[in-house]
Amino acid sequence: MKNKLIKPEGFLWFVARNIVLLAGLVLICGPLYLVLVNSFKSLEESGRNFFSLPSRFNLDNFKQLFATQNYLGYVKNSTLITVLSILIEITLVPSVSFAIVRNFTKPYYKFVYFFLLMGLFIPSQVVILPVTKFMTGIKLLNQFGLIVLYATFSLTRGVFLFVNYIRTLPYELEEAARVDGCNVFKTYINIVLPMTGPMLATLIVMDALWYWNDFLLPLMILNRSRGFWTLPLFQYNFKTEYSFNYTMSFTAYLISMLPILVVYIFAQKNIIKGLTAGALKG
Repeated sequence: MKNKLIKPEGFLWFVARNIVLLAGLVLICGPLYLVLVNSFKSLEESGRNFFSLPSRFNLDNFKQLFATQNYLGYVKNSTLITVLSILIEITLVPSVSFAIVRNFTKPYYKFVYFFLLMGLFIPSQVVILPVTKFMTGIKLLNQFGLIVLYATFSLTRGVFLFVNYIRTLPYELEEAARVDGCNVFKTYINIVLPMTGPMLATLIVMDALWYWNDFLLPLMILNRSRGFWTLPLFQYNFKTEYSFNYTMSFTAYLISMLPILVVYIFAQKNIIKGLTAGALKG
């Protein structure tokens, strides 16, 4: 059996590829490392050596952060807005998409589909001021108004993804369910919705990250009252208030990252499982 030698071109490609991967790893993990280690340092210790590990397990920054002006209230606001927006989204998007797919030959449903798709081509920066003025006029500059906006904006991308996904599902299963006596609603709940699991998990991951980390919409809608703030708004104003205490800012960033990282990790596993199950069924 002959030994396979690596050609010079292949070796150079191997070295270049790993250099790029290493650079990407440093760019991604470097900021996370700095946030983590400086969250456990005092301001004086961080000033002496910004990149070193903390000399001891110091939780003073965390204690001070949770004692700061209604921090848990801002966590509650972000959690409430994210969870309710996701619940409304996963209720509306699959059902609207299913109705469009199964009635696409009718002009009304075709019009609704293309009307929603138009939102994909309009930059959010263009509509933010008219939307803010409209929400001011109907007196919805609060958490409920922000949830309504998130649910509305999520329809464009969500319907686009779900319509194309539902088109790939086997229609024979729906026909068999109707032969067994299921009406349209039961067919949707028992047959179609479970098969959209991978796409549903993908949508939840993408939009949960958006809702939790969004800054622009909360700034325009919730900045009227400090009690309405979400975590990104608190961090923006917190950094200004504590402009010299950057270790406290790092602590605030770390706490706000942890919940959404956990959600992302678990939802990512569900996406992989759903895609694998779909491939095996196919």
